[in-house]
Amino acid sequence: MSLPFTLHPQILKDSIGIGDLPLSHVRLMNDATYPWLLLMPRRAVASEIIDLDEADRVQLMAEIAQVSQVLKALTGCDKLNVASLGNVVPQLHVHVIARFRGDATWPKPVWGQVPAVAYMEDAASNLISQLRIKLSIS
Repeated sequence: MSLPFTLHPQILKDSIGIGDLPLSHVRLMNDATYPWLLLMPRRAVASEIIDLDEADRVQLMAEIAQVSQVLKALTGCDKLNVASLGNVVPQLHVHVIARFRGDATWPKPVWGQVPAVAYMEDAASNLISQLRIKLSIS
């Protein structure tokens, strides 16, 4: 019997649910400084991409590309940062971050540079609605 998929408490605390793609649960980081999405493959024991079987690795890459294309189209960002770190949260998750040449930390990485600024409820709802439509998430 396999273990059930659950989200790490830190991910739940720091992000807002959007919905599910075929493999990954998608969430919006609650930081209006950057449009920033997380993808968590719904596999209970995965902490590294190499922990996924080949079919899941292929599916994850397709979902990263899909989410990246949608985020770029919605934001008009200058650059996408895509990363799987897991130093703080061991659960496998992939960050897809829209970056702009004039953003708060350009050209540095986003981590630990400026405090997070929570989304206003309407702004988060609007962005999530657009993402759900473009990603075909109901």
